[in-house]
Amino acid sequence: MRRSSNIKKTRFEGWYFKHHKGGETLAFIPGRAGSGAFVQLIGAGGSRQFDVKEFSVKGGVIRADGCAFSARGAIIDLPGVAGDLSYGELTPLRSDIMGPFRHLPMECRHEVVSMRHALAGSVAVDGREICFDGGVGYIERDSGTSFPKWYRWIQCNDFSEDCSVMASVAAIPFLGFAFTGCICAIVYRGKEYRLATYNGARVRESSPGRLSVSAGKLLLEIDVSPGAPGHALRSPVKGEMSGVIRESNDAAARFRLREGGELVFDLSSDHAGYEFVK
Repeated sequence: MRRSSNIKKTRFEGWYFKHHKGGETLAFIPGRAGSGAFVQLIGAGGSRQFDVKEFSVKGGVIRADGCAFSARGAIIDLPGVAGDLSYGELTPLRSDIMGPFRHLPMECRHEVVSMRHALAGSVAVDGREICFDGGVGYIERDSGTSFPKWYRWIQCNDFSEDCSVMASVAAIPFLGFAFTGCICAIVYRGKEYRLATYNGARVRESSPGRLSVSAGKLLLEIDVSPGAPGHALRSPVKGEMSGVIRESNDAAARFRLREGGELVFDLSSDHAGYEFVK
């Protein structure tokens, strides 16, 4: 994982470590901003926010008080939450998900660290142990000043076949105006597909329950039903964790990818991660 330099008080950075097996999902979000360092947790039972005093990123290891996160795994030591997880080989994308936009002064920069990797170990939450042996993980990173004014984000790698999907559509402010941008990455049976604004992708439909994006011969269609309003998480606004978003990690979703009119896959899951911010 990339080593990070000291962060300015007007900016934020945060990592999203998701762990899933069967009907259990836990995601940890360590990060820091002008308002201080933190670790957030989201699971089926809700979300929690922990303020931390000590935070560092060195040698690919993110340390937040007694917690440590890296490409090899995570050690969790938080009030009421403790565990030790190890990760198998990560699955990074072939190139930066931001494409050429990574060179521009963006409000929020997104990075996919691993689309899919094997899990081992467990986490105890309030005395209840959750085993992730044989499960699957996902890692991403965000940095900048603020999350977009509105966006849709969905991620899932809980399928009956070897498939991982991350898709996001958002309002992107740039040089005094705004445009709708999208980044979508799919790894299916070892092959990577990408639909993004910088490679000509067009958002055909974007609503709370449906996302449709096309790029060249590719067409990605996602139908999603959150099932619940989701759990509250703190979000960055001008470098401070003063905003609130809601995320569901058990959204029911159907994903279809077509190439040249031919169906590549049609897969569904009841455990997609989903954020919809108007």
